[in-house]
Amino acid sequence: MKKKLILTTALSLVLAASLALTGCGGDNGEKEADGENTVIKVGATPAPHAEVLEVIKDDLAEEGYTLEIVEYNDYILPNRGVTEGELDANYYQHISYLENYNEENGTDLVSAGEIHYEPFALYAGKTASLDELAEGAQIAVPNDGTNEGRALKLLEAEGLITLDPEAGFLATKIDIVDNPKGIEIVEMEAAQLPRVLSTMDMAVINGNYAIDAGLSLDDAIAVEANDSEAAKTYANVVVVANGNENSEKIQALVNALKSDKVKQFMEETYGGAVVPLF
Repeated sequence: MKKKLILTTALSLVLAASLALTGCGGDNGEKEADGENTVIKVGATPAPHAEVLEVIKDDLAEEGYTLEIVEYNDYILPNRGVTEGELDANYYQHISYLENYNEENGTDLVSAGEIHYEPFALYAGKTASLDELAEGAQIAVPNDGTNEGRALKLLEAEGLITLDPEAGFLATKIDIVDNPKGIEIVEMEAAQLPRVLSTMDMAVINGNYAIDAGLSLDDAIAVEANDSEAAKTYANVVVVANGNENSEKIQALVNALKSDKVKQFMEETYGGAVVPLF
């Protein structure tokens, strides 16, 4: 009887210990899950997007969120990261690029909020002014989707070329119907434009890459007007997978980005190269 009692007691103690450990494990699992829900992982290009995100880190921390910023130097990986669930959101692209990306890749990414607008600008390389452009001068433009059309429209606004009106913002150099100076349009990846500027007569450069390269709108030959069609079409947005746009942490992110603090930072830091839309 004593042996049976000892054995039964021992088994009871083992079972109790096992249940206690299981209970502790369950509590830890819940805490870990809660912790993961408070992390907001956002992909962004270095300037201005990652810089703007840095401004709101403390504000989100006060709300219980940890903002993790992952920097990219291209336009493909941040969208892939959101699609594959490696990122909660990204902040680097305008709405027209997003729509074109979804169409070309069969993805379902959506905007969670419009934050700012970055005017495209034409910068001097080997040639200092439009009047000095020679026959056959080379002007570099971004080669991706809507950004090339946007660059070409800026050149058209400056009287350098005429585009087929039906091409809209999806125009490429094959849609040029009049080119009096025989300008050679050189298409290349947007991130490369500042690096090749000195080898070109001129280049139309995306706002984020111009900022990152230390280029100022004050030095630009031509800039998109703030009331232009482009300004209405190319709002930079926070992008998430469809269905996540109304989640608490994404709304917290968007609200933080639309704060007076961020607006002041944009206006004081970028000299008109980043225009808040709130």
